[in-house]
Amino acid sequence: MAPFKAQNMSNNSMVCPDGAEIGRAQWLQALAAGVVPEAAMNPVLLKPGSDLRSHVVLMGEPFGELSSSGWTTDRAILADTALRAFDDLRSRFDIIIAEGAGSPTEINLRADDYVNMGLARHGRLPVVVVGDIDRGGVFAAMFGTVALLSAEDQSLVAGWVINKFRGDPGLLSSALHDFGDMTGRPVLGMLPWLDDVWIDAEDALAVAGWAGSRPTQNETLHAAVVRFPRVSNTTDVDALAAEPGVAVTVTADPDVIRAAHLVVLPGSRATVSDLEWLSRRGIGEALVTRQREGKPILGICGGYQMLGTVIVDTVESGRGRVSGLALLPTTVTFDRSKHRALCSDSWRGDPVDSYQIHHGRVALETTDPRSGTVEQFLDGFQMGTTWGTSGHGLFENDSFRRSWLTEVAGQAGVSWQAAADAPSFRTLRNKMLDSLADAVEQHLDTDRLLELIGCGCGPVPFVPPGAP
Repeated sequence: MAPFKAQNMSNNSMVCPDGAEIGRAQWLQALAAGVVPEAAMNPVLLKPGSDLRSHVVLMGEPFGELSSSGWTTDRAILADTALRAFDDLRSRFDIIIAEGAGSPTEINLRADDYVNMGLARHGRLPVVVVGDIDRGGVFAAMFGTVALLSAEDQSLVAGWVINKFRGDPGLLSSALHDFGDMTGRPVLGMLPWLDDVWIDAEDALAVAGWAGSRPTQNETLHAAVVRFPRVSNTTDVDALAAEPGVAVTVTADPDVIRAAHLVVLPGSRATVSDLEWLSRRGIGEALVTRQREGKPILGICGGYQMLGTVIVDTVESGRGRVSGLALLPTTVTFDRSKHRALCSDSWRGDPVDSYQIHHGRVALETTDPRSGTVEQFLDGFQMGTTWGTSGHGLFENDSFRRSWLTEVAGQAGVSWQAAADAPSFRTLRNKMLDSLADAVEQHLDTDRLLELIGCGCGPVPFVPPGAP
């Protein structure tokens, strides 16, 4: 079995063992399926750089920029690549679980769709529509979904699943039966709200399930993560947030940033633009104050680039030479070729596996004796309480994470210590995947799902009015 998503729009991505870049969600789905992640599982990845333009990763490789005005023209290339990738996977795996994107009833996009019903028509795939009851109006949304599809598309819609249900399921039992009769398609079950499953969020703005976490009296190390407008790879701090005794707050408030024990500047899909935003918000000034007061700062990838004195960018923003925060004596030069790699390193005896995805190359300028000694920190540098690295996924290395947090806590004057009985992050991730699998087994009609996989949709009625 293999996962597939023809097109994903996300700034959370991952490097596969062969060097291909795909959406983080498809990488996790491959791990859950017990297969090696590869480019064909997410052939088109759109990484938004602005509201009107996205960077395109095609079959794991940089393809160029796609603007809203060029969407129709370039879409044919993307569609052809995606459908060929699906056919390739289908020739090698017995079962493909294909995830759509957005809504299948985006009627302005249906003519060129290759992600939802266009893919289903291409592969004659049975379709299960999943409705999010936590947002409200789930029955109206699901009914409207099928009623706005053409008769040909409707013929592939086989059933419904309701997701994120809280409360007594008995309250909905009659409604589920009535809805199945009304649409001629059964509700295959309701998945409960799983409060303890939050890892590897696909949406960078969701920042997993801990975005609203706030310090409590049981948490002694408080970390503030800067919420850039074009933040990327926010999964870097999932393991940090899962560490006992550590509270993570996602913020754009300079006062929160001044007060935290640790500040993390995560990755960014628009480094120069987000740097300017950071300065306008007063966060840049707060970071300068933190360094002067000896309070820890960590920059990762784009956040690391912002810490330097100069950024030369003729690639991503086209702005040329731009001043950085000057918190590390480094110069960043953007290269047209994207660096993608899985990396193995060590820090003070602890092994560190990570991955890199970036255009900006960082070089040390000089050592200023007034600023303190500059030391190597993995692929980057440390100067006093300011740390920077291009590596993503660092905190998933348990021994490194706990050793580094111990040192940072000392710099911040906090008595935090790693809990001796804390589970590894890999154990935590696997437990969450098991929770999802258990929920599917317990709450969905798996016999009917397996029947759909083996036999297809079968006859279903037309629900008017249908697409014109």
